[in-house]
Amino acid sequence: MTEPTPPDSTAVPDPAVVVDPTVVNGQCEPADSLQQQLQQQPNTENHGEGFTMDQEMKITESIEDRGLLESSMRLKPHEAQSYRKKALWVSWASIMVTIVLAIAAFSERTNVCVYALQFDATLDVLSSIIVLWRYSNAAAVHSAHREYIACVILGVVFILSSLCIIGKAIHDLATKLLPEVDDFLFSVSIVSGLACIILAVIKFMLGKVLTSRALITDGFNSLVGGVMGFSILISAEVFKHEPKVWYLDGTIGVLIGLIILAYGVKLLLDMVPRVRQTRNYERFE
Repeated sequence: MTEPTPPDSTAVPDPAVVVDPTVVNGQCEPADSLQQQLQQQPNTENHGEGFTMDQEMKITESIEDRGLLESSMRLKPHEAQSYRKKALWVSWASIMVTIVLAIAAFSERTNVCVYALQFDATLDVLSSIIVLWRYSNAAAVHSAHREYIACVILGVVFILSSLCIIGKAIHDLATKLLPEVDDFLFSVSIVSGLACIILAVIKFMLGKVLTSRALITDGFNSLVGGVMGFSILISAEVFKHEPKVWYLDGTIGVLIGLIILAYGVKLLLDMVPRVRQTRNYERFE
């Protein structure tokens, strides 16, 4: 009788069988298949949201393609005419106020901020006249072509005005013109600042309702006039306590001129192509 041979210690044991979870029924699935399946549901939801945004964009583009502003879809006819009349009244009020301020400012020729205030008052009158032309035709309240033409004219006026303000500011800085503010100019600056800011807020509100870039631009110009009115007082007060900072007035003038210039250039870049796109939609005539 033979004894069983002991197991060979040098023998290599059979390797453990490892089951790959990606192998199903003998077929190997891609490693990222599970991840793709998990992404299917979110992708479906995102597709639904994207479709909604696409619809809104198509609606907006279709409105512009027909030569109309977005306000034509939001305002009823009687509401649009009511806001149009308010825009006309605000423009007339702005013209009256800024003419008085311009006459008062032209009597003072002491520093660059006063000079900038004079030009901005003149610019405000011109921009308000352009807005009056924009809304003079009741049938053109939603006309995109008329809106864009008004914006192009405003852009040109802004650029010309800014060049004059910057030129005057650089001249005053080169000649070291010192700022001076008397009691009359002090009163004019306060009245100008408050009146222009109030007009700017009203124009911004009407421009938002009527989706009018021209009205918003006119409001921006009024806001700049208000800022310049207060900047005169600030520069004079700083100079009174710190004579070494005589250049603050001219620096503010250059900054305001550059802001107006940038806004005018941006307006032209945005509106000139749109004028060409909507030139065939003047059906209100």
